[in-house]
Amino acid sequence: MGTLTKKVVISKVEGTDLAEKLEEVLKKIGFKAKGKVFVKPNMCMLKYVPGAVTSPKVIYHLVQLFRNSAEEVIVGESDGYNYSCDLAFEKTGIKEAAEKAGGRTLNLSRDRLVQVNIEGFRVKKLFLPKTLFEVNSIVNVPVMKMHEFTTYSGAIKNLFGLIPDSKRIFLHPHINEVLFILYKLTKPITVMDSLTAMEGSGPTRGSCVQMNLILASECALALDIIATEIIGINWREISHLNYIAQKTLIDRQSIRVIGLDAKYYRKFILPTIDLPVKIQHKIYKHASLTKVVFSQPELIKVLQKVVLCYRRLRKRIFS
Repeated sequence: MGTLTKKVVISKVEGTDLAEKLEEVLKKIGFKAKGKVFVKPNMCMLKYVPGAVTSPKVIYHLVQLFRNSAEEVIVGESDGYNYSCDLAFEKTGIKEAAEKAGGRTLNLSRDRLVQVNIEGFRVKKLFLPKTLFEVNSIVNVPVMKMHEFTTYSGAIKNLFGLIPDSKRIFLHPHINEVLFILYKLTKPITVMDSLTAMEGSGPTRGSCVQMNLILASECALALDIIATEIIGINWREISHLNYIAQKTLIDRQSIRVIGLDAKYYRKFILPTIDLPVKIQHKIYKHASLTKVVFSQPELIKVLQKVVLCYRRLRKRIFS
């Protein structure tokens, strides 16, 4: 059995009532912004793609709502493996949305670092942005989507972007441990942007699905469990969710859901695990191999071009 009951709130967005629905779900989970608030979107691309990147509208309304009671709202993200977070802020429209609502953006990869020593895990230390330890609350704003390497990407997976080193890809062989550590350290409030979700080969190459939902919870794991239920996935088969559930003793029986409707359920298409993805899965199983491969930017650029050609060729053959 699980521990204390965790609450997950779901609301259907209809028409132009997004701001009202965001305020409603936050009230129902008992969250009111105060002091300094840090907001973590999912910003995995250099442009806004619905279902892949958190909606700038969601960020705008959340920041505006938090500014009613908080002294400062910071929207932060880290550099990607091969792109600048600053450029992504500009091109996705998230910087404009945050500033228009009275907040500011922060590239975590340019922040001062705090060394966090960890006991009992293969990962012995993490270097995290100082800002995370200076705010009153962290609000995680992921997208509901599938993922080629973890099957599902949601609230907990989005915390991976808090690691400011663009080489955080080196941590993939230990991703379950790392996500658990981040989950315990940050204790985020989660507001999931499920207006447009993504099925198939996420996190960036999948197909958009209009869900028009907002999910919220004080427990990221509980929210992910309910999100996977909605999209027809067994959460126990998602490695990082199962790992964290075993560590925290949270299960489906310990979650109370408010606002769930049978009409919201939709079976998502699973990611296509093609040859390049299979190879990368095998690389991620070995820490030393992951470091060797991804320490060579020029090699990665060549491999990315090869993968692109391979996928285009397969598409022509099988279309």
